Amino acid sequence: MTTQHWEAGGHIPPAQMRASDSDRERAADVLKAGFAEGRLSKDELDDRVRRLHETTTYAQIQPLIADLPQGPVPAPATSPYAPGTPGTFGPPPVVIQRPPTFGPLYGPPPRTLHPRPMPFPPPPQTNGAAVAAMVCGIACFFTYGLTAIPAVILGHRAKAAIRRTGESGDGMATGGLVMGYLSLALLAVGAMLLVMLV
Repeated sequence: MTTQHWEAGGHIPPAQMRASDSDRERAADVLKAGFAEGRLSKDELDDRVRRLHETTTYAQIQPLIADLPQGPVPAPATSPYAPGTPGTFGPPPVVIQRPPTFGPLYGPPPRTLHPRPMPFPPPPQTNGAAVAAMVCGIACFFTYGLTAIPAVILGHRAKAAIRRTGESGDGMATGGLVMGYLSLALLAVGAMLLVMLV
């Protein structure tokens, strides 16, 4: 590549043209792909990468990757005035063919499926007899024990229904029973005292 060569109208072959840093990077990618596929050993990869960084022309790069399936790096675009086949603008560029990559790079992005929240089950219904037993048990203290017997009866009915249906209100039924029996016990004690005093 001398001044006399240009002045004489000579043509520099594309392979003798100087390669750019991007050309060397593309060739390094080809070497790394060959190593990843098991076509090159680690020592061969290191040696070829070292020699690649010392290259200056396409002719020096091509032998380093010619035995890999991607082929040589693209040749530089030639001038439309370069001599070649009649009716053409010089040799066609060589395109690097990379094997297809299978994975998430192709096709639509993977959908992230979020689990739909499950609806909360409805709370169990409170047994009506348990509520009535609790009310009657509380009323015992205001009615002088007149509602004690209904509290005891409703409390036992509520507990039987709760065991059968699984409804809530077991605590209220127990409370109605306790207050009903307590009121009955107080009535019994009061009646005994009244009889003893008479």
